Amino acid sequence: MRPTPLVAAALAAGLALAACTSGGGDPAPGEPVTISVWVAGDPAETQAFVDVARGFEASQRGIEVDLLQIAERDDLIARLSTSFAGGEPPDLFLMNYRYLGQFESKGVLEPLEPYLASSSELSAEDFYPEAMAAFQSDGVQTCIPQNVASLVMYFNRDLFERAGVEQPAAGWTWNDMVVAATELTRDIDGDGAVDVYGLGVDPEIIRVAPFVWSAGGELVDDPERPTRFTIGSLKAIRPLQAFLDLRGVAGVTPTDEEAEAADFETRFLDGTLAMVMESRKVVPSFRTITDFRWDVAPLPVHERPATILHSDAYCMTSASEHGAEAWTFLEFALGPEGQRIATATGRTVPSLRSVAESGAFLDPSVPPASSQAFLDAIGAIQAVPHIETWPEIEDVVNALIEEAYYDPSGRGEAGELVLAIFDQIQPLFDRANAGG
Repeated sequence: MRPTPLVAAALAAGLALAACTSGGGDPAPGEPVTISVWVAGDPAETQAFVDVARGFEASQRGIEVDLLQIAERDDLIARLSTSFAGGEPPDLFLMNYRYLGQFESKGVLEPLEPYLASSSELSAEDFYPEAMAAFQSDGVQTCIPQNVASLVMYFNRDLFERAGVEQPAAGWTWNDMVVAATELTRDIDGDGAVDVYGLGVDPEIIRVAPFVWSAGGELVDDPERPTRFTIGSLKAIRPLQAFLDLRGVAGVTPTDEEAEAADFETRFLDGTLAMVMESRKVVPSFRTITDFRWDVAPLPVHERPATILHSDAYCMTSASEHGAEAWTFLEFALGPEGQRIATATGRTVPSLRSVAESGAFLDPSVPPASSQAFLDAIGAIQAVPHIETWPEIEDVVNALIEEAYYDPSGRGEAGELVLAIFDQIQPLFDRANAGG
């Protein structure tokens, strides 16, 4: 469950890639220009980007796309770091806003605002501002988001109906969730071991954050330029303790050993997990389900609706020699046709309003039937900082949350967790504010 370090020497080699890297040199006269685009994710996730690249190539003859698919986000970051250091980065790459700060601070990104301002195909007003804002640096649009996903609750409708438990819906509370998860956690065969758990949620800061916000608390002192965590307040401690109690007190989520043996996505797929908190990225996988019906609902609330932004954007590297061609690809990928292609795979919540609010995304005959829940959540979306050291902060905090969540005593203490976080994280905030 604990994530690997973001930068490790072993990641420089042995990457499992699904496409070849692009070669150097200028094309001969009359030959198409090749642009390189790097993305990360498992094959079900990256199929959306494969389809977009194929659609783009079919739409014109002058530009070809060399799409490099990298299995893991950490591998993409390590590969990018190596490519920038070696002077051979891709023309474009797709990255979540949470990991972008380390590249922004190094000045290796080509701001896309001038391209967007002069484009006849795209306009900033076409996109959801909540996603656009996450990819701005000092008010300048650095990258352009291709999705505006958020954390939601996926649930097995058949398990809820068989157990006679009310299905999650807008306005349900944290207590409603715990009660439902408790009723759905069952030892079916009577052997003393749980066969179906009510809930799966990764013990990570991006899973805790929405509930801190929902209870009126804050993660940091300043979302734009944070200098410290502020999760020691009463409004943050209470939801943090409630989160830890899901495992230690309520026992409605798998143990550490069980989660290691089978992840939550796998458990949901095989019908042994009634609910799972996830972003839109699992939809392509969940659409393979034929044994039961499933849907999505908004997150439960403590005091007010809140969720966390899960958004990836296309970024152009300043070393790219094919900026015009790369932008032409982006106009297609982020325009109506490209966004419809990506949406068809189920992977994305389109950042382009016209596609997100159309049948291409909202068709109730294609699961999840309640995709409107993603759009309804946009008004409650908040983002974590994307400062240079945020990836390191996440790794350290996630390890501490995981330790408390799976505390052998059966009850992790939020107060002790917060003290440990403050002790280990402050130097990372200080380094970010010192400029690295």
